[in-house]
Amino acid sequence: MFTAPAERIDHDRMVRAHTAAARELNVAASGSSVWGWQECTLGRRADRYWLRLLCSPLEKAGGHLWEGAATAQAALPPSVPRPALHHVLDWTSGEHAYQAELTEYVHTKPLEIGSPVLSRDVHLPDAWWGDLKKALADTSSTPTSRVAVRQGWVDKSFARFLGIPPVQITATQTGHGDLHWANITGPPLALLDWEGWGRMPVGFDVGLLHAYSLTCPATARRIRQEFHQMLNSPEGRVGELVAVGQILQVVHCGGHPELAAPLKLHAETLTGAPVPEAEG
Repeated sequence: MFTAPAERIDHDRMVRAHTAAARELNVAASGSSVWGWQECTLGRRADRYWLRLLCSPLEKAGGHLWEGAATAQAALPPSVPRPALHHVLDWTSGEHAYQAELTEYVHTKPLEIGSPVLSRDVHLPDAWWGDLKKALADTSSTPTSRVAVRQGWVDKSFARFLGIPPVQITATQTGHGDLHWANITGPPLALLDWEGWGRMPVGFDVGLLHAYSLTCPATARRIRQEFHQMLNSPEGRVGELVAVGQILQVVHCGGHPELAAPLKLHAETLTGAPVPEAEG
């Protein structure tokens, strides 16, 4: 689960920064606090908007993730359902850099709260699945120089996390890059948090979503049914392996413990090789 910082000093620092951003942007934050991955994001409803704060050590600020929301707003077609970005505010304080994003408030809740891993099967209408397929297809053809998944990660990580030699990424498309249930609403469908979008292997996004659904077999089966042509293609198999490998890396570091057993089984089914044990 995504939780507030364990250290009170970090919790209070993030809350103060979020309050400062709201004051600067002339909005009043009143909704419940929603913390993100590794305690580095904090979001709250603010009037008719959503105000999300991103924090990073000063030396790691900028670049791919910090430019994601603005570049997605500019590049993606209107047919991709997502909250409109209204303002981005950047500043530094002490040893930290901050970025605040003021976006349209989406009234439909994400299908999972506080974790990317699905905790119960979702029963969504056929039209919603059709909308998801169209959104991913429209995203896939968006031109961009952003790269979300690199061959270098595959080369250094496949043997460690999947127990197989590296594969070669030969087919890429533009994708969301962090497609999980806390970033998806519905119905109606909206795709949230676009900071990691860019070019990636075909099948990577769908492979992520499927892997995060392994705790709920009926939903996992539905994903494979809806995207069978992609996942069963040679290119899609590469993308799915990369997605599974990246989540296994998180599991090796102690994240998503509820996903460890089903993800290990799924990886071994895909590769025919045992998943290496986590290093002590």
